[in-house]
Formats: sequence, structure tokens, C-alpha cells
Amino acid sequence: MTLAVVFPGQGSQSVGMGQALVEASPAAKSVFDEVDEALGEKLSAIILNGPEDTLTLTANAQPALMAVSMAAIRMLEENGFSLEQHASHVAGHSLGEYSALCAAGTFSVYDTARLLRIRGNAMQAAVPVGEGAMAAIIGLDDETVNAICTEVSGDGPCQVANDNGGGQLVISGAKSAVERAASLASEKGAKRALLLPVSAPFHSAMMTPAAEAMQEALANVSMNDPVVPLVANVLASPVTQADEIRKRLVEQVTGQVRWRESVEWMAANGVTNLMEVGSGKVLCGLARRITRDLSTSNVATPDDVSAAMEKLTS
Repeated sequence: MTLAVVFPGQGSQSVGMGQALVEASPAAKSVFDEVDEALGEKLSAIILNGPEDTLTLTANAQPALMAVSMAAIRMLEENGFSLEQHASHVAGHSLGEYSALCAAGTFSVYDTARLLRIRGNAMQAAVPVGEGAMAAIIGLDDETVNAICTEVSGDGPCQVANDNGGGQLVISGAKSAVERAASLASEKGAKRALLLPVSAPFHSAMMTPAAEAMQEALANVSMNDPVVPLVANVLASPVTQADEIRKRLVEQVTGQVRWRESVEWMAANGVTNLMEVGSGKVLCGLARRITRDLSTSNVATPDDVSAAMEKLTS
């Protein structure tokens, strides 16, 4: 078995996530404490108790999801797991890339929480509310969707933000351009073209101010090479050195999350098992739609930790 460990992105959050982990594991609880210290506030209380609309705010959801993923990693480690020993690669969906890098030792939990708070605030501030939009296009190939984005460019920037696999592409950009693109996609035979309830046009050129903010933040943080390679969102191939990772994280703010290609790369390069660590099972579901060559599992509770360790040591 060759294992890749992957980490979820925004949208996987839910009130109460991680509660069983922090109740069962001192190491997991220490992650929540460290995130609270880094942010100078009790984000842990919002994670565990809500309210949901506060947790869902980009500036909260991003460090919160990382906290839960790292709590699960720490409990796995308490039970004998070693990323370096048991996994060949890590990857994460958008903000999940930061969780992956934290797990792989590139960033400390403290620094990752602070980076994600900066990232969330910068992404929210980059575009005034109501000027940007995102839409999911289901059932068209990427060539057709890219052509539609080009066709509507007179209305403002519009590009493919996420290629999630299974025929699901997400476009992002100026609201008028995205709305027109969704309408054109329906005309061209998309099964669905659905505007998403998001607060900003993530992973589009409109995020350039946020990319600049992250360039500055990442220039001032300590980084190590990851203990296993990161399959980077913007490349869909591995990176191993801190300097290149810094560059790719800046590009990721305005660039496409090439998740389908990342999963395909892993499956084509010896990975047989994908373990999603953190809240939800979104990435397991996407992987099953992308390829039949990967076995998937998720780790979000103490029982999941036990099952994962049994599988890894059997």
C-alpha cells in the first residue's frame, strides 16, 4: 500500500467538528490551544459551539479547518503514525494545502493559523462584496468551459478556478461575466450551471491584492522543506523545496486548483490509498469520481484514527 494524505478545503466546515478528537487526545487539544494563542482569540469555541454563520466566515473557516486536520494528525501520531514513514505524498484542496504543509513540517501550527487568518482576510478584502461570483459547471469538458470564459471576458475577468473532477468545474470572476458564462454553459449542454453562495471570486485574477498580501506574509515566515513531497494545486505535480512552495502558494491565490489532475497524478505514480484527514469526506467523494484506482478513507474521529492505524500496521 502506498498512501497519500490529503486535506479538505473551505466548505467542509461544520459546528462541532473535531470535538471527539480534542476530548480523547491531549495532543489534539493542544492544537486547538495553539491556534487560539496564534490568533489571540478563542476560535476553538466557535469551532465547537458556533454560531455557524461566524464559523463560515472565510477568515474563521480557513484556520478552523486546518486546526481540525492537525488535531487528527496529532492523534494519529500519538498512535504511532509518521507521515514520513507511512505516506509518499501530501496534498490539500486550496486552504487544505496549508494543512498539508503544516502536517509535513513546513510550517508550525502557530504560523499556519496566522497565515490562514491573513489569507482569509485578504481574500475577503480583495473584491467588494457583490462584485465577484463563482459558479459550478457540471457536465462540460474543460476545453468548452475555458472557451466560454474567453467568450465572456468583455464583461470582466472569468476563469476556471477549480477542476474538481467528475465533470465538475468551478468558474470565478466578475459577477456579470460569471452569470453570463453560467447561462452560456446551460445553452451548451451543461447538466447544471449553478451560482455558488460564496463571498468572493476565489482563485481568479480578481484576487491579485490577496496574492500580494500572501507574498508579503510568506516572505516573513519560517519554512522547512516538507518531509514528503506536496502535490501542488497549481502544478498538479510534486514540489519538495520551501522556496518553490512559497512561490506556488502565492500563485495559488489567483490560480486554478487542479484537483482532478493532482489525484490522477498520484494514481499514475504509485499511490494506491488516499486518506482524507479532517472534517468531512468531500475529497474521498471526488477521488472516487476521478479514478477507480484509489482506495479512500477519512480520519475525523478517534474511531477513524483506530481504524487507520489498524489498516497501516496490519
